[in-house]
Amino acid sequence: MGKRAVYPGMFDPVHNGHLDLIERSLRIFDEVIVAVVGNPSKSQLFTVAERMEMIDEATTGHQNFRIVSFDGLTIDLVARERADCIVRGIRAVSDFEYEFQMALMNRKLRNTVETVFMMPHERYTYISSRLIKEVASFGSPVTGMVPSGVEKRLADKFRQA
Repeated sequence: MGKRAVYPGMFDPVHNGHLDLIERSLRIFDEVIVAVVGNPSKSQLFTVAERMEMIDEATTGHQNFRIVSFDGLTIDLVARERADCIVRGIRAVSDFEYEFQMALMNRKLRNTVETVFMMPHERYTYISSRLIKEVASFGSPVTGMVPSGVEKRLADKFRQA
C-alpha cells in the first residue's frame, strides 16, 4: 500500500482553490480521499450528496482518489481509511492558528498521522466557500472561482430562494 491522504472539508461548495489542492495532493500521495463533512452543527447550502456530486463532476479524469462523506472526527476517518496523512489548505495567516491547533490535537489522538499544510495557487488565496456563496446570493458571477457546474448550481439555488 502506498501513501494515502485524507483531504477533509465542507466543500460547500467546492471551488477552484479546493481543486488546486486535490490536483497537487495527487502528485504527492498515491491515493487521496476527499472527505465531505456532514457537520449538522453548521448550516449548509448544499446537501452532502450534492457536494459529493459537484466534486465528482469537477474531477472527471482524475485517478487514485475517492470521495467519501463522514460525520465525527477526521482522525477517526483517517484510521478507518488506513491513511498516513491529513491534507489541509492554508490561504492566509488567519487560517494557520486554527489548523495548527487541529493538527496538534490530531497528533495527540493518533501520533502516527501527519498533517500536511498546502497553500493554494496565489490566484485562489482570496477564495472561500463563504465568500462565493455571498457573492452568488446577490446574483453576481463567480466565474473563474468555481467550476462551471458549481456556478450553475449556485445560480439555481439562489433563484429558488
